[in-house]
Amino acid sequence: MQKIPVIIDCDPGHDDAIALVLAFATEKLDIKAVTVTGGNQTLAKTLRNAKKVLCCLGKQPPVAAGADKPMFRDLEIAAEVHGESGLDGPNLPDPPWEELPMPAWELSRDIILQSRQPVTLIPTGPLTNIGILFTAYPEVKRNIARISLMGGSVMAGGNWSAAAEFNILVDPEAADIVFRSGVPITMSGLDVTHKALILPEELESIRALQGPVPRMVAELIDFYYKYHAAQGFPGAPMHDPCAVAAVAAPELFTMRDMRVDIETKGAHTTGMTLADIRSWSDAKPNVSVCLDIDRPAFARMLISACKNYH
Repeated sequence: MQKIPVIIDCDPGHDDAIALVLAFATEKLDIKAVTVTGGNQTLAKTLRNAKKVLCCLGKQPPVAAGADKPMFRDLEIAAEVHGESGLDGPNLPDPPWEELPMPAWELSRDIILQSRQPVTLIPTGPLTNIGILFTAYPEVKRNIARISLMGGSVMAGGNWSAAAEFNILVDPEAADIVFRSGVPITMSGLDVTHKALILPEELESIRALQGPVPRMVAELIDFYYKYHAAQGFPGAPMHDPCAVAAVAAPELFTMRDMRVDIETKGAHTTGMTLADIRSWSDAKPNVSVCLDIDRPAFARMLISACKNYH
């Protein structure tokens, strides 16, 4: 089986960390690099968190830091969700190695242009690094197979404003560049990620496994679920792992091709992913939107990933 070459762009973040666990556990993906942006916390913290998680996994891919703020705005973080460190909960040691001394977009450019097989990008945070990559090096688009991103929503409303999901709202201009790029996009937004729950009994199945990775995942979910339980969720929504699963196991998802545009100037709707859901529309689709998921199979996939490290 030929593996899919991927670059993961993230801002860990609890669900980003679990997305990395899932990505490195599957044999279907060949992870060429992990790049990092500011988002859930400041860049210094998300970079440290990414390296901590990779160290726990026993992986040392090329890692590069990217943007410390959105392309045209100040950074808005989500400390109320992810804590002061951005990864509160588990006690993970600092990694004994450094990131590469080049920005994320240059590392991504080199990997994409040198790859014999088209590369898939999996961004699980704000799209700043990808927006900069496409602006500075538009030639890379010809060797990108797909972007599988976590962000937005088409019918579920927003989670950071009434209209917008966090990742898109943090840098809507970068999202606009990506959504208008012509590169095929799979979008795992709130419509599906709010259904991708890990229920308490499944969390206990992970906790029962031995080893540092299952323990880390259980402690991540313990902290992360407190915020979502207060909002009435019966389990912890695995937002970012959906973007990985949509590449490794697309059969788990129900998708619909739509035209999706990004609102960048709305007084109340900035960051909105505006989907044309009219049945009679002649707008050309640019996104495959994930709308539903086989939740039990998804949970089994994550538990199995944890067992792989066990």
